Amino acid sequence: MPLIRAKSSQKSANQEGKVLLALDDIKNGRIKSIRAAAKLYDIPHTTLADRAKGVLARVDYRPTGHKLTQLEEDSLTEWILSMDSRGAAPRPATVGDMANILLAARGNNPSPTVGKNWPSNFIKRRDELRTRFSRRYNYQRALNEDPKSLREWFATV
Repeated sequence: MPLIRAKSSQKSANQEGKVLLALDDIKNGRIKSIRAAAKLYDIPHTTLADRAKGVLARVDYRPTGHKLTQLEEDSLTEWILSMDSRGAAPRPATVGDMANILLAARGNNPSPTVGKNWPSNFIKRRDELRTRFSRRYNYQRALNEDPKSLREWFATV
């Protein structure tokens, strides 16, 4: 079954295809001007002119709202997964503190910090991460987890 996209993303994908075709026609000399190509392909001439100058499409570059670089986010993700594999998964507040340490390492004065909701948004943004609630370990159960008594119980059962 084909992927169903929202109308706006279908429109932008369709327009991006038209832009690429128009740029190819201009490059190969089939169309002389950017305005003529824009009119022929029914796309905004400003968009076509920007692409001809080398400006990337919005979908091709990282949004400006991210405080950490892609490399910093990847290293933070690896750190979280490493801590989790060792049995000490960090809390969201600890993830925010580590992000602030990464921002402070850049040397800007004053160093920027992440907001209080940044860790939860970061975890939502990364597919390999998710949150889980840990349960308090029952003390009575821990007392009964003696290997000797467990062996005796299994031997009788």
